[in-house]
Amino acid sequence: MEYLKITTASEIVRIAADEIVYVMADGNYCDLMLANGSTHNMTFQLHYFEDYFSQLESNTFTRVGRSLIVNKRHVRVVNIPERTIKFGGHTIAKEVPILRMGKLGKDALKALKNEMTEYDER
Repeated sequence: MEYLKITTASEIVRIAADEIVYVMADGNYCDLMLANGSTHNMTFQLHYFEDYFSQLESNTFTRVGRSLIVNKRHVRVVNIPERTIKFGGHTIAKEVPILRMGKLGKDALKALKNEMTEYDER
């Protein structure tokens, strides 16, 4: 299992990559939504996570628009007209909310939908 390991001046955070449902940017901060329903606020920009995920042996993450990276293993529904992404599966808590992506363009959701059509979870 591969881990995201982030070290700051005051803490070290180790999170299994498979446990990350999505990473959402908010300025210079990012919120990591985990499969157990908890969130972890990090003082890193989204490109840091994108660089980290690109180095994973089995990269299941994809960037959706300017402010979101999702783990394709957890995506269950992409609804373009409603601009929502629903997450699920046996490893995910019911507390993980549906993402209502008002800021996310329809083109980004269409790209995710197309990518999910070709995604083969092994």
